[in-house]
Amino acid sequence: MNPVRPSTETPDQRSLVALIAEDSRIQAKILEHRLQQAGYTVQVAHDGAAALEMARRHKPDVIISDIEMPRMTGYEFCRGVKQDPNLRDVPVILLSTLSEAVDIIKGLDAGADNYVTKPYDPNYLLARVQSLLAEPVSEADPGAETELAVTLGGQTYHVKSGRRQVLNLLVSTFENAVEKNRELHRLNEQLTLAKEKLQLWNAELATLNDKLDSANQRMRHSLQAAARVQQSLLPAAALDLPAVRFAWKYTPCDELAGDFLNYFSLDEKHVAMFVVDVSGHGAASALLAVAIGRLLTSHASSSSLLVHRASETAPLEITPPREVAAELNRRFPMESQNGLYFTIAYGILNVETREFRYVVAGHPPLVYVPQGGSPQMIPGDGFAIGMIDGIDYDEHSLTLQPGDRLYFYSDGVPEAMSEKLDLFTDDRMLGVLAESGSAPLATTVESLFEAVRTWCSPVGPKDDVSILSCEIMAPESQSPTVSLQQNRLFAE
Repeated sequence: MNPVRPSTETPDQRSLVALIAEDSRIQAKILEHRLQQAGYTVQVAHDGAAALEMARRHKPDVIISDIEMPRMTGYEFCRGVKQDPNLRDVPVILLSTLSEAVDIIKGLDAGADNYVTKPYDPNYLLARVQSLLAEPVSEADPGAETELAVTLGGQTYHVKSGRRQVLNLLVSTFENAVEKNRELHRLNEQLTLAKEKLQLWNAELATLNDKLDSANQRMRHSLQAAARVQQSLLPAAALDLPAVRFAWKYTPCDELAGDFLNYFSLDEKHVAMFVVDVSGHGAASALLAVAIGRLLTSHASSSSLLVHRASETAPLEITPPREVAAELNRRFPMESQNGLYFTIAYGILNVETREFRYVVAGHPPLVYVPQGGSPQMIPGDGFAIGMIDGIDYDEHSLTLQPGDRLYFYSDGVPEAMSEKLDLFTDDRMLGVLAESGSAPLATTVESLFEAVRTWCSPVGPKDDVSILSCEIMAPESQSPTVSLQQNRLFAE
């Protein structure tokens, strides 16, 4: 184990370091942004084991940890911190959707200094961080540890904590209880009002039921129509570009999907490809995915995001990927989309130079497989579309060679969950692609999907699964340029 290197600077002379342990990349990104805005230097780990190793290498000033994480839970991570002589004075805040008494006892048992229930107010969390840092653990309660035996739910917990830790966790519990009580009071008021209104509505109930049946029927027809539109926007079965070969798999977990993928020619030299994943599930997410798909797939339109002309007679110009992401972010703020946001990986391939330019906005990183080489994730990260207004996106480029392959995919692949609630993971995905690397492109896609489906058996994936792959063709198997072809949307 590498010893922690103590800093020679005082807290006033340096930026305080906050370590985040959070398996949700989106939640970690949001919390990281909030802490950076408040002036903290932020380290991020996506599971408890990685966070503990990171803390031992570079001692942080404060730790904020989720509880429910793979490999090592937040309780186990907290216990590891408090048992390390070099780290035990670092305050630990646990985050969780759980708020029962047993969860608080487990937090005390692990040595946590504070407990915040999700969803939380970012300003409240920052206030808890500042409060803990204002009175260091090593100075707040010297020699005041108390060991308690607490029996709850038939299980006994031996809790050994300082008075301040107990007080902080009790305050957290009290604040959660107060907020729940307020919510219960609001719900009771709403229930009373609803009962009063119900007395007035009884006479109209039959008419309203008829109207509801009619509305449900229209909704079913609308959803079926949306599903047909969504299917029509997928790559045409006969679409075949000589400079590059494509294969894809698209499996919604419901009739309508929040995922979407496509590829098509932008002009004689450029091919566009993308995968979109809308947050949440249900009709709202699926309809937003349809709207995004229609917007991105209508590349032949004069108002397209993907191509543009300075005038009617001017030549066609390709919009760079970073500008496409920025414009999508401007058009789809989550405040106007009922709190929904979406991630996207979008790329453009020049089939003459084989230069591939791409942008990744909150989406899982692309996988690059060089001819005869091992699969590897390539750089690309940014905020999801609609999450933060006015941000810039980084654009990356890669020169491909004949036989090279690229894989786009939604988070339904690495985050697919087994019956035992274990994730499929990035490593397992890369392993499947490595094992099938010599097979035809379509076979590798099918192998990856089957591995995910088997992992999730017997119930199957609980999220949409989208995989889009491409392979650069050897010169003798391709024409000099890409023939322009249209999706079924424009033929209908």
